[in-house]
Amino acid sequence: MARRNRREPIPEPEELRVGGFRRTQTDIDGDWVVQSITGQTSVKEYRCPGCDMEIKPGTPHIVAWPIDSVDNRRHWHSTCWAKRSNRKPKGK
Repeated sequence: MARRNRREPIPEPEELRVGGFRRTQTDIDGDWVVQSITGQTSVKEYRCPGCDMEIKPGTPHIVAWPIDSVDNRRHWHSTCWAKRSNRKPKGK
């Protein structure tokens, strides 16, 4: 029997094909769907609600929305999302 020199290709998980990994996160402000976006799939400019700075195309970042409201999804810098519970309410 002949030996095979090539390995079978390993299919990519669906999350990688759409540009990131989606997970559910429970925090003090509720349950969130959080998706990491790779720089390769980030083609538009967004404004981070955490720091009010631009997220440039090609920048890896987070997209998050309340678990029951996909219409309220927002694009965040990864560090801004991680520190959002430490922020003071606006106007104070």
